[in-house]
Amino acid sequence: MKNQNPFEDGHIKNYILLYASVVVIMVLFFIATTLFHDVSSIDKKVFKEDKNSSANVDKREDDLEQNSSKKRFKLLERGY
Repeated sequence: MKNQNPFEDGHIKNYILLYASVVVIMVLFFIATTLFHDVSSIDKKVFKEDKNSSANVDKREDDLEQNSSKKRFKLLERGY
C-alpha cells in the first residue's frame, strides 16, 4: 500500500476548490439576505403604568402567606 499524501497527489486542488465554493456560497447568501431584507420602521412600545399595580402585588403576597400557613399535606399517622 502506498501512503497517499494529498499535497503530492494533486488532491490539494480539490480541497481548495471545495473551500472556495463554500466561501462563495456563504458570500452569495449574505448578499441575498442583505438585498431582500426589508426593515420596516418599528414603533416604540409604551406600557401604561397601572396605579393599582403595587396594591395588586401586596394583595397577592398576602394571599400567598395565608395559603402557605394552611397545611397542604396530611401526614400519615405511622410510617411504613
